[in-house]
Amino acid sequence: MQSTQNIYQKHHTEERDESYSVLKYERGKLLKERIETGKNVLDLGCRNGVLTSFFIEGNDVTGADIDEISLKKARELGIKTVHIDLNGDWQELSGQTFDVVVLAETLEHLYYPERVIEKVKSVIKPRGMFIGSVPNAFSFKNRIRLLFGHKEHTSLHDPTHINHFLYKELEVMLKKHFENVEIIPLGTYASWDRFWKGMFSFDLLFVCTDKIETEK
Repeated sequence: MQSTQNIYQKHHTEERDESYSVLKYERGKLLKERIETGKNVLDLGCRNGVLTSFFIEGNDVTGADIDEISLKKARELGIKTVHIDLNGDWQELSGQTFDVVVLAETLEHLYYPERVIEKVKSVIKPRGMFIGSVPNAFSFKNRIRLLFGHKEHTSLHDPTHINHFLYKELEVMLKKHFENVEIIPLGTYASWDRFWKGMFSFDLLFVCTDKIETEK
């Protein structure tokens, strides 16, 4: 039986190009803008650093992944790395805290997403930011494809996707743990989401923070 690490090593090397990342430039630009610089950043599910590279400049970045081969490539970009199974207990991160935690296109790969968010809360600083993204599994286009029995080009087509998110489901889950939740629709028809949230976007990027109390 293949281990989880072997499954992802094969997935990262045989089933996709090393430079590929979903909406790479659109997501990378937003991550860079929101994270800014001078931050201690933890990138969970960083793979080989293809997306991490957008926000590494000016920040102290630690990348975490289960795939050792990908982590070796991430280190070549100057990213500090931690070998970790995000479904586990995160002992590898014990005692550490971060200004920003990134979880981009990773939550859908994990067995218990809400438990993972709870663990994110345990490693994020009081005024920190949680930022990431998930595929929009239930967009109009995906619903039409699934109606006719076609998984290809939908979130269901990736065998490593364990969970699939509705816009509202994602929002409710994040708001259980963070006071401020912003969900940004991405993709060619994302602007149409202003008429019906989560119906036309290809991907959902979220930005979460807790309320910052001003000093009196």
